[in-house]
Amino acid sequence: MIDVVEIQKILPHRYPFLLVDRVTDLTPGESLIGYKNVSISEPVFEGHFPGHPIYPGVMILEGMAQAGGILAFKSMGDLSEEEVKNKVVYFMSIDKAKFRNPVRPGDKLEYRVSVIKHKGNIWVLDGKAYVDDVLASEAELKAMIVDK
Repeated sequence: MIDVVEIQKILPHRYPFLLVDRVTDLTPGESLIGYKNVSISEPVFEGHFPGHPIYPGVMILEGMAQAGGILAFKSMGDLSEEEVKNKVVYFMSIDKAKFRNPVRPGDKLEYRVSVIKHKGNIWVLDGKAYVDDVLASEAELKAMIVDK
């Protein structure tokens, strides 16, 4: 398990844009399962949509991408905290994005990310997001890890 304190040592994102609360399963070079608890107190719900709050699809994709970044970093061997601080994940493309079911406040959004291909500093990932084992969104993500 990787908690939010450890996640913040890997990802540069912070409130309100850190979208992974915890990683519950990780197989380096293969897959990651993590989640975000979606709360009505998040600023995005002020405008999306008043009286009918729906978590934006672009935020789901960003959460998948952040989970993918954690998977990539944790798959690169034993990097020191200092080495991790000097690198960043840039997403190059998001393909085949689909939104299957709405995500609402109170939902536990589970990210399931797996490696499709990895070569050098380039990662191609399959991302899926679930609520209660029901597919909410999916996409193919391509990322590159670079020095800051």
